[in-house]
Amino acid sequence: MSLLEKLLGKPGKGTLAPEPYADARPGRSRVIRQAAALLLEYPDEQLVELIPGIRAALAEAGAPAGELEPLFAWLSSRPLPDVQAAYVQEFDLSKRHSLHLTYWTDGDTRRRGEALAAFKEIYRSHGVLPEGTELPDYLPLVLEFAAKVSPEDGYELLQRYRPSVELLRLALRDDSLPYEGVLTLVCSTLPGVSPETQAAVMRTAGYGPPTETVGLEPYSSRLLPVSERSHP
Repeated sequence: MSLLEKLLGKPGKGTLAPEPYADARPGRSRVIRQAAALLLEYPDEQLVELIPGIRAALAEAGAPAGELEPLFAWLSSRPLPDVQAAYVQEFDLSKRHSLHLTYWTDGDTRRRGEALAAFKEIYRSHGVLPEGTELPDYLPLVLEFAAKVSPEDGYELLQRYRPSVELLRLALRDDSLPYEGVLTLVCSTLPGVSPETQAAVMRTAGYGPPTETVGLEPYSSRLLPVSERSHP
């Protein structure tokens, strides 16, 4: 039994039971996840400067960067303040595009607190604890953990919360946002075929966020700049 299963029990409504970890191309998955972690952060000048390096790293790893070209073009061609304002609107102010995996399964409920504690315990078991004010289920943090710390436990977190990732991908697609390609590429590192509709995701996992609110501590919905940023 994995640590995540010990902490949370068998996967329930809104989550999936991960298949045993197996990755025929772990280097490719690692690069994709690190690139995605960077691209889903709050955009700044450093991120724009990293685009050529991200593109080169993906090409070297054999990852299809074509999915990301609309985002690369969007980040590079628009004034940075406009890009930042759009990011805040879509990810900070809109729950429709929440980057927090357990929001999609538990909303702001007591059960979500247990899930967040499990994420922290997984990180702690590897001797790491994310810096800053972000909750531990923040997708860029999970992706960076899977890329840099533990591919096995990172995979289990991503696959267990695969419905959350897929619903975010579909919401970005339906709203014609360039970030869709990032989620599509992340899903390519996980087993199985991505569903084409939200209804298909719901049939597989069968959930919607509960509405009970219990006053979770406020948090910044931006990922603070990581202490050590480098090319993926």
